[in-house]
Amino acid sequence: MIDRRTLIAAAGATAFAAATPLRAAAPAFASKRPVPSARKFTSKAVEREIARVSAKIAEPELRWMFQNCYPNTLDTTVEMGTVDGRPDAFVITGDIPCLWLRDSSAQMQPYLHLVREDKALRDVFRGLIARQARCILIDPYANAFMKDPTAKTNLSWALQDQTVMKPGVAERKWEVDSLCYPMRLAHNYWRETRDAVPFDALWADAARASIRTFSEQQRKDGPGPYSFRRSSPIPHESLMLDGFGPPAKPVGLIHSMFRPSDDACLYPLFIPANLFAVTALRQLAIVAGEARGDTALAADAIALADEVAAALRKYGQMRDTDGQTVWAYEVDGYGNAVFMDDANVPSLSGLAYLGCVDAADPVWRRTADRAWSDRNPYFFKGKAAEGIGGPHVGLRMIWPMAIIMRAMNATDDATIRQCLGWLKASHAGTGFMHEAFDMDDPAKFTREWFAWANGLFGEMMLGLVKTRPGVVG
Repeated sequence: MIDRRTLIAAAGATAFAAATPLRAAAPAFASKRPVPSARKFTSKAVEREIARVSAKIAEPELRWMFQNCYPNTLDTTVEMGTVDGRPDAFVITGDIPCLWLRDSSAQMQPYLHLVREDKALRDVFRGLIARQARCILIDPYANAFMKDPTAKTNLSWALQDQTVMKPGVAERKWEVDSLCYPMRLAHNYWRETRDAVPFDALWADAARASIRTFSEQQRKDGPGPYSFRRSSPIPHESLMLDGFGPPAKPVGLIHSMFRPSDDACLYPLFIPANLFAVTALRQLAIVAGEARGDTALAADAIALADEVAAALRKYGQMRDTDGQTVWAYEVDGYGNAVFMDDANVPSLSGLAYLGCVDAADPVWRRTADRAWSDRNPYFFKGKAAEGIGGPHVGLRMIWPMAIIMRAMNATDDATIRQCLGWLKASHAGTGFMHEAFDMDDPAKFTREWFAWANGLFGEMMLGLVKTRPGVVG
């Protein structure tokens, strides 16, 4: 059976073959966007934003990369339709034609500040919020979904999974962040627009299902209904102990069987996702209370957030080798903890970006600094760049997403300029962000079409133009 990594490796090999001739063409900086007639969705507001921001980016290669990356989600991944006469937006992750709850939310985030200027763009958000709600109601334990809610998965690596695979589900890996991201998207949309239309009974039912699932996975009364096994030579593609995963003490934290990389957790009390859950539940409570007047739903969300926050204060941090306190990556509630970081967000490095910690908090700053060092076994330094990767695609592979997060966290211009230099070195002539690239040879990369990373690069550039114009101007 072909698994996801084999498919991605094959895509990387194809990208490598294509990368060499592109290097010669790169100085011309010809647009890599689809021609207008081939674009999935076009927003006048986004096109104006591309022109506005591009005018403020002095360096030609960075400007070209921004112009390619920022609209990539709209250009290539948005499939609009209607359900019951209302907008429906199915947003694929890129080279895998399925909707990930996490990726689709993150992919649309960079356009949120423009929704008041463009009704058609607003319909995309309304459609995605509704689509995500319907997906969650199909199965709140699933991470990825089919466009046709009656279809069986067509992902080759998921066909034989031993779990409860319902129609409409593409992959069923339980990841806490999969339910956090739709909460964040809903909150940020509400904050930007004050548009209550998406927050109907369907959305509320999905919100209640999300809270119920989080509560089940606190595992206070046993392991709950979820289990998952996959036949794969890669150990972290499956779960031990009959598919219920490694043991953890029920201390109030939410068990996450998989990380946002879709890799199995070592210890199931995954701290970045639990911190994200606290933030997302509180955001959910705001939307429930303000957009719907649903005080009961808001109260349930706040009560669970408070419980998880209390458990995080007791179990989420660890003493590092020098005795100083840092956030742990994963714990088991019995006193065992692992320190590392993975490029996929939520990560320890991404906590301030998600609003889970104050960017000036000394414990988080210390944690992020150590994640960007040899203290993290998935931190790599090479001839082309340095940065964080993860076990998902192997050692020596740096993820541009981690470099982008480093730039977003930075408090000095020199660090940001260094990150921008690494990102320019990473695209191998394609003009786009990739999943990962070899630390010595960026022409060896995975996933030529990875919309989340492209969108995050665009979001970073928007922020730099606004807050540090001297770095890019």
